[in-house]
Amino acid sequence: MKSLENATTFTELKWDTDFFGVTSAKATLHRPLTLNEWDELKTIFKDYQFISIINENSEPINAQLIGKETSAFLADVNIQFVKKLLGLDEKPENVTIHKALERHEQIIEIADFQFSKFTEDPGLAERGGDLIYQQWLINSFRKPDKFYALSKNENGDINGFILYSYSDSACVIELIAVSKIETKGGIGSSLFKAVEYVANQRGYSEIQVGTQVRNMGAINFYHKVGCKQIGCHQVYHLWNL
Repeated sequence: MKSLENATTFTELKWDTDFFGVTSAKATLHRPLTLNEWDELKTIFKDYQFISIINENSEPINAQLIGKETSAFLADVNIQFVKKLLGLDEKPENVTIHKALERHEQIIEIADFQFSKFTEDPGLAERGGDLIYQQWLINSFRKPDKFYALSKNENGDINGFILYSYSDSACVIELIAVSKIETKGGIGSSLFKAVEYVANQRGYSEIQVGTQVRNMGAINFYHKVGCKQIGCHQVYHLWNL
């Protein structure tokens, strides 16, 4: 893969392989590929049953190669946002921050995500794709590199959360959810402000988060809290079964 080093990042997905029961990998395309590079990559694809192909910045040349020369289909368009941290004066009082949080069933119950490439791809859906986010949360509990911002109502029940972590100079929001039975607004904004506050206190310079292009509610929310869109990446799924 020497000729592909600057063009792509190829990663075997061990967790996905174990969970879905098919040999899985991910190929991220960083720039338009030449025909020789594409042929080399296609040869590697043959060793796996499922490949997620990330076409960064939705490059037209790569989209044409994928469409013409494989049976891969467009499973998702991932929108990436960033917010530069300038510092807030205080953290919202109704939000608490937790590191290596113990398993909490209320968090798992709230995590009902409408948009997911894991359920919209029939091949993943029939292999338990609807359980992915639940398992994601379960795997995050008690992990020292995983953090939770939790919002609670007057009864002490959790009505919203953000799961986040840190990478290089950024705070990365992994999952965010608000209880659908809550009528009081502003929970999501309070959670975001709390994460913004603590990330800045720890010396991080920005918040990064991604969502699906069809999730208009999330897109509007991230704009509302001051995020700017910085990327739009096509996600193709290729099955070799």
